[in-house]
Amino acid sequence: MLKKLQNLAYNPLFIAGLLILVTCIITAQSLLLEPGVNPETGCVDTHYNNYLIFKKSFFHLIENKDIYLEFKNEQMDYYKYSPAFSLLMAPMSILPDAAGLLIWNLLNCLLLFFAIWNLPPGDKKGRLIMIAVIFIELITSVQNSQSNGLIAGFILFAFIFLEKKQYFLAALAVVLTVYIKIFGLVSLALFLFYPGRLRSFLYALFWIVLLAVLPLCVVPYSQLIYLYRSWLDLLMYDHSISWGLSVAGWLHIWFPFSPKNIVLIAGIFMFFLPFLKYRFSGNLKFRLYFLSSVLIWMIIFNHKAESPTYIIAITGAAVWFASQEIKVENLVLLVLALLLTSLSPTELFPEYLREHYVLPYDLKVLPCVLIWLKITYDLLFFRNEKPPDKEILLTKH
Repeated sequence: MLKKLQNLAYNPLFIAGLLILVTCIITAQSLLLEPGVNPETGCVDTHYNNYLIFKKSFFHLIENKDIYLEFKNEQMDYYKYSPAFSLLMAPMSILPDAAGLLIWNLLNCLLLFFAIWNLPPGDKKGRLIMIAVIFIELITSVQNSQSNGLIAGFILFAFIFLEKKQYFLAALAVVLTVYIKIFGLVSLALFLFYPGRLRSFLYALFWIVLLAVLPLCVVPYSQLIYLYRSWLDLLMYDHSISWGLSVAGWLHIWFPFSPKNIVLIAGIFMFFLPFLKYRFSGNLKFRLYFLSSVLIWMIIFNHKAESPTYIIAITGAAVWFASQEIKVENLVLLVLALLLTSLSPTELFPEYLREHYVLPYDLKVLPCVLIWLKITYDLLFFRNEKPPDKEILLTKH
C-alpha cells in the first residue's frame, strides 16, 4: 500500500491533476464570490481584478488608447506591463471571463509545475519537496489571478534550456519574463555561467526587438512609441513612490533613515559577489544555488513586490533547499519562510500575530532575506563535496 502511494506521489500526471483540481476550485471561488463596488467610480471590484486588467489591456491596445491610464470605471488599478504582453493576452481576452480566467490560472500553475518537474538532476524526492514548499504560495498567487507563476516557470525553463544548451529557447523564456514584469532582466545573469553566453545574449536581443515591435500588428508606429514612453513614465513614478514588500521597505520600517537606492546598490554588489567563485560554475549544485539567488533577489529587491509576488522567491527557496542534503540551519530557515512568508497572509495564521506583528513590521520579507543571505554565503564558500568523477557536472561543451 505504501509503495503504491509512493508511486502515485512520484507520478507527474497525478500531481498535475491535483493542481488542476485546486486551480479549478480557486477559479470557481473567484467567479462566484460577491463582487464589491467602488463607491467613487461605481466600478465593480471582482475577485479576479488582476486578470481583468490584463484582459482589458488588449482591447485598450487595439482601440489605440493609452493602456497605462487608470480607467477608473473599468478596473481597480493601472496596467503596468508591456504593450507586447497586452497583445499576447489576446487568446484569453476574447473568451468569456470564466473560460479566460480558468485558462490563465491553469497556465500560471502548470507552467511552474512542469518546470519544477523537469529541473535537473531529476531527483523525484527533491521535486516533491519543491512542490510542497511552493504549494501555499502558489495558491495565494492563483487566488489573485497574478502572472507570477508564469514568471517563475519561465525562469526555471530558461535554466533547463541552458542546461540542455538550447540557448535560443532559453533567451525566449527570459525575455518573456521581461515583457511581463521588467525585473525579469535579472535572470539574464544566468547566461554568464554557460559557454554560449554571447550567443544567448544575442538571441535575447533578437527576442527583445521582436517582442518590442510585435504590437505593430495592431497599432501604428507612432502609437507604439507613445505607449513605450507612457510605460516608462509609469515605471519611474512607481519607483519613486513605492517601497513594496522588499528589503528597502523592511529596512525603512525598522530604520526610517535607510535610503532606497543605497540598499539597491548594496544588493547588486552582493548579488554579483558569487562570481568570485566562477571556477565552480561547472558544478550543477553551484548553478542551482545561483538560480535560487536570482529568483529570490528579484523579489526582495523589488520596490513593487507584494504578497502574491513571493511565489517567485519561495520557488527560489525551494530549489535551494531541495538541491542539497537537509541541514538543521537550512530547515529552520525554510520553516520560518513557510510560517511568515507563505502562511501569514492566510486564515491558517493567527490573526492577532498577523495584524500586530507580521504586517506592521513587513515580517513576510524577513525569511526570504535570510535565505538569500545564506545562499550567498553558500556560494561564496562553495567547495566540491565529492570527487570530480562523482560530481553532477554540466556536459562538457
